[in-house]
Amino acid sequence: MYRTSSTDSTSLPTGSASEAAVPRPTPAPERQSPGAAVRSKVLTLPSLMLLLFAVFSSAGGQIMLKHGMKGAAAAAGHGGGSVALRAATSPWVALGLVVFAVSALAWMATLAKVPLSIAYPFNALGYLLIVLAGATVLHERTSMWTWGGSLLVVVGLATVMAGQQR
Repeated sequence: MYRTSSTDSTSLPTGSASEAAVPRPTPAPERQSPGAAVRSKVLTLPSLMLLLFAVFSSAGGQIMLKHGMKGAAAAAGHGGGSVALRAATSPWVALGLVVFAVSALAWMATLAKVPLSIAYPFNALGYLLIVLAGATVLHERTSMWTWGGSLLVVVGLATVMAGQQR
């Protein structure tokens, strides 16, 4: 059996070596929107651990910053000078900034893997951690309204997670 090409006047047998060398068009890869990969993923255990690390380290960084700023303000009040200068030389402020920067990197990695509608409510857990640490570590006063609101935050987070299970 012979085939005639419209651009070539010679005929070649089907399956010849010349036909095998002709490149065949490959189908174009299916294009996805940038957010489609994130939207399609569910909250896996490694993603959950990364998300919790981001939230806990953010809360820890905030507590360190508060502790450092409290000391810087007290030192500036007693010895004079600038609060900003005292804060810049405070080890707690420096450590708090480093921990907060690490939490920002973990948050960015989380957002690459988890839908924002699932990840962002976990920041509410950070609020609860900060209220708890503020009362226990920093000895800040908290009212029953604060604890009641914190309980509502936990209920809201549980509601979001229950919706994720479906």
